[in-house]
Amino acid sequence: MAIKSKVRLGDLLVQRKLIDEQQLRLALAEQRQSGRKLGATLIAMNLVSETELLKLLSQHFNVPMINIEDYNVNANAVRLLPEIQARRYRALIIDEKDDHLLVAMSDPADINAIDDLSAKLPKPLKIAVVSEKQLFNAYETYYRKSEEIASFAQELAEEYESSKEFQLDIGASQSGEEDTAVAKLLQSIFEDAVLAKASDIHIEPEEKQLRIRQRVDGQLQETTIPEASIAAALVLRLKLMSGLDISEKRLPQDGRTQMTVKGRLIDVRLSTMPVQYGESVVMRLLDQTEGVLRLEKTGMPSQLITRFRALLKRPNGMVLVTGPTGSGKTTTLYAALTELNKPECKIITVEDPVEYRLPRINQVQVNHKIDLSFSRILRTSLRQDPDIIMVGEMRDHETVEIGLRGALTGHLVLSTLHTNDAISSAIRLLDMGAPGYLVASSLRAIVAQRLVRKICEHCIEITELKSNVKLWLKKYRPEAVDSTFFKGRGCQKCGNSGYKGRMGVFELLELDANMMKALQSNDAHAFSAAVEFNNDYVPLPQSALDYALKGLTSIDEVLKLVEITFDVDEPTTAEVSPALSLEPDISAKSIGQQQNPPFSSGLSLEDI
Repeated sequence: MAIKSKVRLGDLLVQRKLIDEQQLRLALAEQRQSGRKLGATLIAMNLVSETELLKLLSQHFNVPMINIEDYNVNANAVRLLPEIQARRYRALIIDEKDDHLLVAMSDPADINAIDDLSAKLPKPLKIAVVSEKQLFNAYETYYRKSEEIASFAQELAEEYESSKEFQLDIGASQSGEEDTAVAKLLQSIFEDAVLAKASDIHIEPEEKQLRIRQRVDGQLQETTIPEASIAAALVLRLKLMSGLDISEKRLPQDGRTQMTVKGRLIDVRLSTMPVQYGESVVMRLLDQTEGVLRLEKTGMPSQLITRFRALLKRPNGMVLVTGPTGSGKTTTLYAALTELNKPECKIITVEDPVEYRLPRINQVQVNHKIDLSFSRILRTSLRQDPDIIMVGEMRDHETVEIGLRGALTGHLVLSTLHTNDAISSAIRLLDMGAPGYLVASSLRAIVAQRLVRKICEHCIEITELKSNVKLWLKKYRPEAVDSTFFKGRGCQKCGNSGYKGRMGVFELLELDANMMKALQSNDAHAFSAAVEFNNDYVPLPQSALDYALKGLTSIDEVLKLVEITFDVDEPTTAEVSPALSLEPDISAKSIGQQQNPPFSSGLSLEDI
């Protein structure tokens, strides 16, 4: 559908009495100086609001006015129009029907643009009017850098084919060859990751293609590039940037570098690993621009923050932060260190690697090549007159025992442990060979945490629970069965995923006399029973379900947390992980692996 009527916007606004003749003359004079379109000029001069202008254009041209942020944009339809043309015509294809394409435009009066688009696109057009700001935001969301990456990859492949010595030449200088295709390709990859707020970039070579994946809100999103031959060039450039050995391709290597992407200082932690068709590279991205989060920004509930801060004020004892890789443990520890970082307090950290540089804190990087291990640094740290020691991870018996003895001798020791919940963390210390009396005397509290995706606030809607989910709720939280739950429909703001960002889910276990007595006697059963009777302990799944009831996350995220999957909408198909067994088999082999039940006791796997 092409709009053939020609109208002058200024005359139309005067006719509708949105502005007067004097204001129009002022706006036209400003337009001649600024070079902007009249509509943008009027909005900038506060003579008319953007909403009023869009409504006027919608009514005059008899086209719908659409809010892209609330519209379920068809990502496949968007790609029918290349990004460069979309930006030139201020247009975006947001949907494809059998007989037409729905095109969102900020200026439906631009007849030349509509005619050009009609000639280029395979189906008739229907026009909708949208905000220019929303249109530009949509470009960043739906186009990102995919076409640019593909273009640079093709250019790099052509250079590679034309020169047998190409791999030795690219990246020969870290700063003097920004115009090479490999540098431009990597810049586009990083810019795309920063736009998507990705935490990791994976570069994976295969026989006939190169796979690039980004982890966004905990989920991997992938792009494939057919030019598989460029993988070696990318890896070589990344190794040079990170100070790694470019001649070593048989062994894994670790390195780090910093780069500025779209005005943001990004710390890149890089790991290479030899695979079948070359070297796989994984890069962890840390945005140093935002700095270290405060405890209030981690998602920890206010009542838990109050209790956690009270623990941090104690002069001695060990506080553990536990969870699997990528659960936010380091963020929580750095937030705690930020609160403790005062002139009168000596803090030493033992880390592998040092992720954020903090002033006034003595941060030591582990280096296994020269036998600078956690235990060796920790032993030396105790002779450096510290008040607080942070150990990046309790990895072995020696580190655990030195840390516990340090906590017993007048130091506050903070550390992490890779376990699934607070109960199994205490048992894990025993399993690693720490004496029960030492664990009971030194361990003060355990914080266990996970990250769950937040429902996008722009497309949140009520959802109906499946029958098998209702059955699960009936068993674990009967009062929640008839509650209202939410999900994200998917919109431009969240990239049609229904989720935007992540938040922490926490449980805090403070040891009481009964728990200490159980640990002292190495009795895992008694320890679990003592936790069951602790009224202050709220398990992770229950905390996650509380967030779901508030509309902050979905029931699907809660089910992931408790490791339950439903294949179809039938109660009998619920697959429950053995980790949820409420009567764990605690033996010499299983000690340190048991987990706490989600909500209540007395249920077996057959009950689900």
